[in-house]
Amino acid sequence: MTLTRVIRLVSVTTWMHLKMLNRSVYESVLQAVWPLFFATTALLMYRITGDREALTYAALGASTMTIWTAVSSLGSGILERERGLGTLEILVASPTPFPLSVAAIVLAVSAVGCYGMFSTFVWEHLVFGVTFNVSQPTAFGVAALVTVFSFATLGFLLAVTVVRYREAWALGNILEYPVWLVCGFLVPVSLLPGWMRPLSWLLPPTAGMEAVRRAATGENPWGEIAACIVATALFCLIAVRLTGTILRSARRHATFSLT
Repeated sequence: MTLTRVIRLVSVTTWMHLKMLNRSVYESVLQAVWPLFFATTALLMYRITGDREALTYAALGASTMTIWTAVSSLGSGILERERGLGTLEILVASPTPFPLSVAAIVLAVSAVGCYGMFSTFVWEHLVFGVTFNVSQPTAFGVAALVTVFSFATLGFLLAVTVVRYREAWALGNILEYPVWLVCGFLVPVSLLPGWMRPLSWLLPPTAGMEAVRRAATGENPWGEIAACIVATALFCLIAVRLTGTILRSARRHATFSLT
């Protein structure tokens, strides 16, 4: 498959699933309200200290966290939803590489999370008076984009990992809180136990979140951006290889439909 066809496949599939997600009243309301709940709770706690830097730290983390909220809650149930619609076997049997189909759906979910991120920024500014004086707009944009792709890759890995479980969406919801805690969205990684810090830096969003904060405060974020790109590429490779293993096992045991 040529690069042009891959780009067209991913873009068309992403756009189609994005429209499908927007047609769901439940998911639309969830992604509009749930991020604001998280942001409000976090900022109410941090506002008690009276430290504006801490408030900005929490505001950036709460805004970026909305992407992971969308990916973990919606992304973990992507293939379960396809199974319920009766299209999962068709996706697997089609000539299109299955990892590309899953990646396109995860990108659509991440795009929904980007809307939540933007709305949270607006909410934090209007309600809590948080102002983001981004010192390096270009670096901030690059860091935010790389972080979004890191979330998408983590969601890709999550989607293919839990596809063999009937309650995949529940597993995704369980992982929502540990990941935003370990990746330092609201609590600095330096405050975590020593044994947990190496695990934090193995996850791509940790470096992405640090890059976003450094770009916002005027520090050099390019080292963290490079680390996030490398970790994202590694996780993407693992997800693709794992997809092949799961597909071979499902075909061998005829268990992909879980019936």
